[in-house]
Amino acid sequence: MTKNMLHILAALAVILTMNLTVATAADAACYADYKAKRNNPLRLHYGVVELPEAACTKAAARPTIQKRIGADGWELLNILSIFGPERLEEKRAQAGKFFLKY
Repeated sequence: MTKNMLHILAALAVILTMNLTVATAADAACYADYKAKRNNPLRLHYGVVELPEAACTKAAARPTIQKRIGADGWELLNILSIFGPERLEEKRAQAGKFFLKY
């Protein structure tokens, strides 16, 4: 192999590695389903939100979700579960208008 071919192969390896890293980071997103309320009058809702990779635990997701829904006056009651994209469709009908709203 010539020196130029080795440089080309090395460059291709770097590009391939970068593409795999970006794809893995995109796949790392998670979701949470939660219950929230508003007072006066009392209203409840069930919703599903997409979370950044850094918030894929209930403890880490709590402030993220509260901040998002709090902007519309909702108070987070509890986070039911954290899950991946494979369970997203089964939650859609239950969440209704609060499916990925926040």
